[in-house]
Amino acid sequence: MKKGKDYIVFALDVASADEAKKYVKLLKGKVGMFKIGLELFIQTGPDIISIIKELSDAKIFLDLKFHDISETVKRVMERVAQLGVDLVTVHTSSSQKMVEMAVKGGGGSVGVLGVTLLTDNDASVVEACGFKEIYINDIQSLVIKRAEIAYKSGCKGVVCSGQEVIMIKSRFGKDFMAVTPAIRPKWSITNKDDQKRITTPAMAVKAGADLIVVGRPIKISNDPALAAQKIADEIDVAIKEKDVGFF
Repeated sequence: MKKGKDYIVFALDVASADEAKKYVKLLKGKVGMFKIGLELFIQTGPDIISIIKELSDAKIFLDLKFHDISETVKRVMERVAQLGVDLVTVHTSSSQKMVEMAVKGGGGSVGVLGVTLLTDNDASVVEACGFKEIYINDIQSLVIKRAEIAYKSGCKGVVCSGQEVIMIKSRFGKDFMAVTPAIRPKWSITNKDDQKRITTPAMAVKAGADLIVVGRPIKISNDPALAAQKIADEIDVAIKEKDVGFF
């Protein structure tokens, strides 16, 4: 049975291999997956993947959000498929052809996730980008449209906020993964947060999220391992309550 810690993806949003190693050692056995983003990958290159594998049995999520011409993305994904990671992200804001080529390049050895709408975007950002009024008035409709591109292209799932998970699961089925960033436990929410569409760990899981991406609430804690455990405990409670029909 999936436990609370298995839902947690820790975002290694750090600038060096040494700092990444520190958090991997601290959180070994406390989280189910480590996410490598652009900052860390640019600094260390693919070597960081081997480093994490040596230090932990956790899965690896390569969050590079590919967005380029279709053939380039296909070739890049062919390289990613050789790295031994579990998940990788591509933007769905380009074209269905690009997303399809990403899946093709991955060859089934890596799960492709389509990024729908970044969680620091809200209606004002959508409007400023020149989208139709229907998407400005209802940004969740834009998320669904982009999720449909991912679904039709053969992606394993999407990255979306916890606020859209129920719609995603209802529309595309329980096996279509929903990975949710912008997770903020109630004890870590501040007015200075740059994220717009946030949810708590329990809210995301009860909505049906398969994985939750957590960075700052764990990273800035005085005790990162304890913070991760608190989040896992919150998820475990949500799972039990869900099983007995409280949600």
